[in-house]
Amino acid sequence: MTETPNPHIVDADTLTGEMRPIRRAVLALGSNLGERMASLQGAVNALADTPDVWVTAVSPVYETDPVDSPAGASTYLNAVVLLDTTLSAARLLDRAMAIEDAFHRERDEDVHNAPRTLDVDLIVVGDRRSDDEHLVLPHPRAKERAFVLRPWFDLEPDAVLPEAGPIADVLAGLGQDGVRRRDDLTLAPA
Repeated sequence: MTETPNPHIVDADTLTGEMRPIRRAVLALGSNLGERMASLQGAVNALADTPDVWVTAVSPVYETDPVDSPAGASTYLNAVVLLDTTLSAARLLDRAMAIEDAFHRERDEDVHNAPRTLDVDLIVVGDRRSDDEHLVLPHPRAKERAFVLRPWFDLEPDAVLPEAGPIADVLAGLGQDGVRRRDDLTLAPA
């Protein structure tokens, strides 16, 4: 039996004695190049294998039309992962980027929303707020993205996106054209 950490308790680092809170994090996954399902499942598995990270839920998979992508971009597969972690937001971001790199994510600074083998975005990490060049929390465009909010809603219909409000309300205002649930595709929680 796997035990899920209680987000209301504090875990002590056994080596340093440092107290680190357990935070709930929401991560969005997406892929529109290569073996899309294999990339999403690989990301879930890599997150589950990360020390001080406990995957608590994985959303259904959605196939979505590209948003603000170059002409001719393929459809995405998207999902959301809920996890509990004692990692800092910066360390969790480093891990997300390392997972992307492991799946050969290429970053093209000249092409906005270029196609990708894997995208792992931090949407929220506890109640952490950040606004620097490397990390913005909550994710600045999550409130505009049904492909993030719809899978998150499936897992936590009463969730609130900080600075935007209840995700049910935000999602209702977006419309969900181009966001199709794929019940024939399932990600294992690892």
